[in-house]
Amino acid sequence: MLQTLKENLSFVLVCVAIFAALVLVAWAAEKLLIREKRKLEPARYIAYMAMFAALAGVLMLIEIPLLFVAPDFYKLDPSEIPVLICTFSMGPVAGVVCEFLKVVLKLLLKGTTTAFVGDFANFAVGCSFVLPASIIYNTHRTFKRAVVSLVAGGLIMTVFGSLFNAVYLIPAFAKLYGAPIDAILGMGQEVNPHVNSVFAMAALCVAPFNVIKAVAVSVITLPLYKRVKKLIKLDA
Repeated sequence: MLQTLKENLSFVLVCVAIFAALVLVAWAAEKLLIREKRKLEPARYIAYMAMFAALAGVLMLIEIPLLFVAPDFYKLDPSEIPVLICTFSMGPVAGVVCEFLKVVLKLLLKGTTTAFVGDFANFAVGCSFVLPASIIYNTHRTFKRAVVSLVAGGLIMTVFGSLFNAVYLIPAFAKLYGAPIDAILGMGQEVNPHVNSVFAMAALCVAPFNVIKAVAVSVITLPLYKRVKKLIKLDA
């Protein structure tokens, strides 16, 4: 019992630390790297962020397993699309907070089936896509820069997501969910017989999954952002 409490507390502390670090990085990027700041009234800023977070939280309920790539506990959802539009429109801090709020809303609507590990993974890995994409785009807002930012964000998410799964997320899921590592690897082997370790699973299952996610989300976000930007009356 005491060991379980320690593991849960450790997981919570890691979640809080990573959230704080991401907000700090986003805030520093806005202050130091982004010269052309979005000028929105506080009430309008909060209202837009809440709107995007609510839409993202609902879209997070749409879960599509990619069984030809990864085990069925890895599911593709379109929630990153409104988060990207939010962060492109209002900056990196708005993107990180929107990413966090969408996960909170999803938990309120549906709860968790992964001992919160999957929900934390969605936030952290999502931010590894959203945050660099936002920083790159908001330093010089052009269509070409938007494409570059999404490609860069997708690559960073693929690398970070794979390493984070191997080093922390899969072992944490095994502990908190009570599933032996061998059982998790067995699920990976059903998809790819070459999965013989946690790092192999990350490379052969998680990385391709994140590549597909990045491409799908980027292809939809690019045309949508231009339309939404006009609706919320942002000139840049």
